[in-house]
Amino acid sequence: MLYPSVNDLIKGDHRCRYSLVIAVAKQARYLAEKAEENGEKLEEKPIKQAVMSFANGKATYREHVEG
Repeated sequence: MLYPSVNDLIKGDHRCRYSLVIAVAKQARYLAEKAEENGEKLEEKPIKQAVMSFANGKATYREHVEG
């Protein structure tokens, strides 16, 4: 199980878990592809790095709110 929890990462009135999961997955894919292009070996799994980047505020996401 990864920490911080999902509830700690979701902030705001219009945030949902689905959007967070998609954002973390995209960030993890980006980190993995970037490391592969540069010939680097990741010390931690990309998903953990992505979660921590959202927790630390280095990465953010926006939701499309219709209305």
